[in-house]
Amino acid sequence: MGTMDGRVAIVSGSGRGIGRAIALKLASEGASVVVNDLDAGPAADTVAAIGAAGGRAVACVGSVTDEGFAERFTGAAVEHFGGLDIIVNNAGYTWDTVIQKMTDEQWHTILDVHLTASFKILRAALPHFRANPVPYHRKVVNISSTSGYYGNLGQVNYAAAKAGMIGLTKTLAKEWGRYRVNVNAVAFGYVLTRMTEATAADNATLPIDGRDIKVGLNPEKAAMASKIIPLGRPGTPEEAAGAVYALCLPETDYVSGQCLVVDGARV
Repeated sequence: MGTMDGRVAIVSGSGRGIGRAIALKLASEGASVVVNDLDAGPAADTVAAIGAAGGRAVACVGSVTDEGFAERFTGAAVEHFGGLDIIVNNAGYTWDTVIQKMTDEQWHTILDVHLTASFKILRAALPHFRANPVPYHRKVVNISSTSGYYGNLGQVNYAAAKAGMIGLTKTLAKEWGRYRVNVNAVAFGYVLTRMTEATAADNATLPIDGRDIKVGLNPEKAAMASKIIPLGRPGTPEEAAGAVYALCLPETDYVSGQCLVVDGARV
């Protein structure tokens, strides 16, 4: 028996990194999972990994910003697994620069992928929640960031989007309590993913949604990680997933409207 037996989860951006780790964790505890990624290959890989471990998963490929995606994503859970109990809004990336160099496109793109897409997914889920009450608490976990909590140089768009995720979380916790839905957020600090493993000095880029996005941390900041993080190291995707999993457990049914900071006590 798993702690998530009988639950159905959707996890955006779960073909890679933290999202993949979240999907694998929920599935390992018995949840059926709708996996999403921009690209079919990573989504299929996560689905295959879940299936190989004895779990159930399907892929819903596409950008969370696409017209009609929210309805397709939430609908996939109902169509394939008969319900929807857990929503993890994880998809996103960074597109950094200082404000005087930031274009309108950079600003709107990052707010759209993090905040607006999450709003649309949650809005699309509500009719199902209202029409199909269950004798347990449903769970929403929105992925924020310490950048949204405290700000970060060169990330005015990302920080604003992630701060917005916290406001979205706190408001929906008040609106959705009547439906027995817990709405919480997790603000991650420095976690090792493909976005952070490279250093800015390498001039590394990743193709994301038709754009080559520069990724990587300032080399000096990366080198200082063991000194500025009291636990002495960055987090892993699996550790990040553990925090999300904790907020999906029945043991946290009276926790709602909160933002759990997961940064190794850095701040």
